[in-house]
Amino acid sequence: MILATAHDPGPHGRFGRFGGQYVAETLMPALAELEAAWRAARVDDGFGDEVAALLRDYVGRPSLLYRAARLGAAVGARVYLKREDLNHTGAHKINNCIGQALLARRMGKRRLIAETGAGQHGVATATVAALLGLPCVIYMGAEDVARQSLNVFRMKLLGATVVPVESGTRTLKDAMNEALRDWVTHVADTFYLIGSVAGPPPYPWMVRELQAVIGAEARAQLLAAEGRLPDAAVACVGGGSNAAGLFAGFVDDAAVELHGVEAAGHGVATGEHAATLGAGREGVLHGSKSYVLTHTDPARLGQIAAAHSVSAGLDYPGVGPEHAAWKESGRVRYQARTDDEALAALGQLARTEGILCALETAHALAALPSIAGELAGRGGEPLIVVCLSGRGDKDMNTVAQRLGVTL
Repeated sequence: MILATAHDPGPHGRFGRFGGQYVAETLMPALAELEAAWRAARVDDGFGDEVAALLRDYVGRPSLLYRAARLGAAVGARVYLKREDLNHTGAHKINNCIGQALLARRMGKRRLIAETGAGQHGVATATVAALLGLPCVIYMGAEDVARQSLNVFRMKLLGATVVPVESGTRTLKDAMNEALRDWVTHVADTFYLIGSVAGPPPYPWMVRELQAVIGAEARAQLLAAEGRLPDAAVACVGGGSNAAGLFAGFVDDAAVELHGVEAAGHGVATGEHAATLGAGREGVLHGSKSYVLTHTDPARLGQIAAAHSVSAGLDYPGVGPEHAAWKESGRVRYQARTDDEALAALGQLARTEGILCALETAHALAALPSIAGELAGRGGEPLIVVCLSGRGDKDMNTVAQRLGVTL
């Protein structure tokens, strides 16, 4: 079944004052068609059963909940990892892609397009396109094509066409721009499979619902293992889909702290970062209102600024509108960790647990000592669950370069 949470943003796609549809008029009928199809599909038992069967038999769900005892001892907490890295294709992205691809087939769309940064969403989209026999085009910033060459090769082997985007900063933002242009041009037969809780409605809601399986499973697994809910749930945040999926399982439990960790890059003070919620401002990007990174110099005041992160999946100057609403309400606490801190956390997990995680995930792990320390100050051993959103194979070239190692 599709998880139908109580948090429906309504027909205007608003999370408080965030969200909404800020798109070209030519896309409005396509978005209306998509929302109508999604609202019908999510309460259709047949559709839900088909999604559930593929998540079980093809993706390998439920993903494991693993107690990381040595890592926990190092950070001062009882730490569980929600192992989305063990999914088919190696990350959480496949959860959303299964649901959207089946919806595309249900709508009679004959072509899939997608944007990707770290390449995991591109790989997952190419995978489901191959599974369903649909042609697929993936837009990817040229900078990300270079640093994620392994995932580019995987997409091509799966039959997808990968289009390097040379405009702008040549990263995820620009890939999404090109995908939107493609959709406007081919709206009649094309389904745009967005990878995060960003973009115009119904995408932020639809992607969160399709990723909510992470939080639902983690909640049930923790209750079985520990007999109680965690003190905190932690996830990295770029666009924010893995975090939204984990948080969906606990957002109504006031006693569970929710922590999102952004990319501080070279340090927020340097201006070379992707800490959108921590250092951004309200604005419109890719069809919805949220927090965005903008230039502050008079010549380019208000224009979207370049983001920086060692992790291609967090290298985005926006964030999903529901995260903006959670920040404003105080329900989720957001912080940021630098490239160096993420690399150190990746190494610590590898040496304590024998797990090589994605650089995106490593940002969440880097925040564990401070979160655990604050919780421990209230008494007792803290219980923390972390979304291990992806595996690190794709990042080994980047890590090697940063460590001065030639492969």
